[in-house]
Amino acid sequence: MTQPLYQQIADEYQRIIHSGALKRGDRFPSIRHIMQTQQVSMSTAVQACHVLEDWGLLRAKARAGYFVEDVQAHKQTTSPSAASTATTHPTELPEDWAKRYDGLHQLISQWLAEAEQKPVHIDFMTAVASPSLYPTAQLNRAATSVLRRHPEILTTFARRYGHPKLRAVLARRCAERGMPLEGKAITITHGCIEALNLALRAVCSKGDVVAVESPTFYGVLQALEAQGLQPLEIPTSAEHGISLDALEMALDTQQPPVRAVICMPTLHNPLGCSMSDANKQALVALCKRYQVPLIEDDIYAQTGPEQALGKPAKAWDSDGSVIYCSSLNKVLAPGMRLGWMAAGKWQARVEMLKYSQSRYIDELNQLTAASFMESQAYDRYLLRFQAHLQQLRHCAAQAIERSFGTQVQVIYPSGGMMLWLRLPDDASALELSKRALEQGVLTAPGPMFSSKPRMAHFLRLSYGAVSEAQIENGIRILAQLLPQCRIHATLAKTA
Repeated sequence: MTQPLYQQIADEYQRIIHSGALKRGDRFPSIRHIMQTQQVSMSTAVQACHVLEDWGLLRAKARAGYFVEDVQAHKQTTSPSAASTATTHPTELPEDWAKRYDGLHQLISQWLAEAEQKPVHIDFMTAVASPSLYPTAQLNRAATSVLRRHPEILTTFARRYGHPKLRAVLARRCAERGMPLEGKAITITHGCIEALNLALRAVCSKGDVVAVESPTFYGVLQALEAQGLQPLEIPTSAEHGISLDALEMALDTQQPPVRAVICMPTLHNPLGCSMSDANKQALVALCKRYQVPLIEDDIYAQTGPEQALGKPAKAWDSDGSVIYCSSLNKVLAPGMRLGWMAAGKWQARVEMLKYSQSRYIDELNQLTAASFMESQAYDRYLLRFQAHLQQLRHCAAQAIERSFGTQVQVIYPSGGMMLWLRLPDDASALELSKRALEQGVLTAPGPMFSSKPRMAHFLRLSYGAVSEAQIENGIRILAQLLPQCRIHATLAKTA
């Protein structure tokens, strides 16, 4: 039977307290904070605190809020299911855990901290390719050539919004995908996540509501929380992408109103799906009709064949109302940390925010990437890169079929480097992930991809950074552990 929402929240905070992340005497998150992070009403947040108080984990101080009580003395006064989880899988967190992660999206932060404490032999969580797949030798030669031709590059200031050569190369690549842009319309950033953060800062103010896909990339949830923005989750399916009907209803009726939409129409993270061109066009038109900026995250586009993925949503942007964000981190060189964005009508504001936030981008990396990307060698490399990811995806599909049989459901995308598994409805992905981590297998449990207690029986597997042998072994371990996780639900299931 599904627990009440306040009970689910209390269980979640109880695990965090028992982990040591919050110690005796620490100030507990405020009612307002719980309302914002869990997207619940004040009464639900208050009820959750009352439960924790009844368990002896909190004490209230007049006009000061709640404080954590003596955790060790009260570990046995908690709910049976939560106590079982805490006893079976103790979490050893570093003393500076709270400072290191700043409390952003607590489930995400706690899982990242747990993963740091365990040896990982098979990494199904990191969504990048193996270093061996990237063109290391070609990039080294390009960098050497750049230094020879521009010996002053390391001792002079970089250009403010990106090197003109890289901006021009990116503009030409965009035109090939049906998205004509001028180089000066592009701003170079420190990766795609900085581009997304700049986009949010440009169009939103603290407290604003932002429509996001459900599920969505956990980095988006962290970015929203860091800026004091409220996520409004819109149902998203592997078949159709974000629900346009649900989004239209939200744009029409939500109060306070939606101020921006963040969407990944191509090779969605974590679903791996791509919207049809017709739906992308309809998405742009819908946002334009309600005069709400659309922030498009297109970071995985070049990890799959263009003919199967279609155009970016930005291709249908006629008035600059789509802010396009992408990066070379997934497809070319994660270590370069080169992202970029085309902010349309918000470009001037984005440029001002970028300059105030992080100033300049290393021009050696920019010119190295531009030099390689303007050559035919880049196109040949891209085909090999996509083919290798496709082979790994095929290997994962076979391993899942052999090890899981019909126990899990999965839709295989046309590109990208991740799979979204639906486990049996009575299974806990978080419990499975914890048990797998004990055996050196790191995964991304479904609850990380929602701001609410949901996605409990979903699991994301990223296959780009592992070998075929690791895929086989890791999936076999997960399948062997699954039966142990079908009665240990740590987050409630939702319809």
